[in-house]
Amino acid sequence: MFPSQFGYHKPGSVAEAVKLLQADPDAKIVAGGHSLIPAMKLRLAAPSALVDLSGIESLRGISVNGNVSIGAMTTYAQIRDSAKLKAALPVLADVAYNVGDPQVQSCGTLGGSLAHNDPAADFTAVLVALGASVKAVGPKGERTIPVEDLLVDLLTTSLAEDEVLTEIIIPGGTSAAAYEKFRHPASGYAVVGVAAAVKTGKGGVVDDAKIAITGCTSKATRAHAAEQAFIGKPLSAESIAAASAVAANGLDLNGDHYASADYRGHLVGVQTRRALERLA
Repeated sequence: MFPSQFGYHKPGSVAEAVKLLQADPDAKIVAGGHSLIPAMKLRLAAPSALVDLSGIESLRGISVNGNVSIGAMTTYAQIRDSAKLKAALPVLADVAYNVGDPQVQSCGTLGGSLAHNDPAADFTAVLVALGASVKAVGPKGERTIPVEDLLVDLLTTSLAEDEVLTEIIIPGGTSAAAYEKFRHPASGYAVVGVAAAVKTGKGGVVDDAKIAITGCTSKATRAHAAEQAFIGKPLSAESIAAASAVAANGLDLNGDHYASADYRGHLVGVQTRRALERLA
């Protein structure tokens, strides 16, 4: 099916993009286009115009200087192949390698994934676990939003309609991080994905930990019960087993024709154990 008629703009700066969005409340940003364009072809979305960010070079790039900074229009392939990220925070390159397929990785962008907030996306959970924030620019200027606050509900974020997500900032200090997912065989999306990040102190004791789940709730969600099961303890077989046993506690699990809520709950425990074992 063909989409309904729409205008097209390719701004050269973030300020220009914001002005275009402010002038036309029915316009939509297009980044990689993997989600919006299919929705338009199915007439599930009918924006009056597209504001294409691909011409804004300032939105691309990776910087590692204590914190990690990634431009919103940086593609999965650029993250996957970045030597700086492989050295500083290898989980990011590892996750990018496992998003979709090479075609998706070449066009899909990190900022686009966050702004779309698919409930089965990979990077949403990973960035929640890493305590990341994003920068967004709108008519009133720039603001910083923790990723955990950015993700509001199914396909919904706290971004305003006339704001542009410009940058993702991941704070330093993480001792180790890992991501494990049970992959849907057709789509490649996570049926259940678990991201875990820890900070350790003397004797390998876990001083802080974040575990985030994707694929089984309306958005990437912290598994607080699992976190509390091993904070203050070394990552051992016993503490990992304790965390895995309670990982699904408090989660409002989805079920569908591919995986029931009970099955997803089982997978949450399995994938939590696997992620934590990679950190031990």
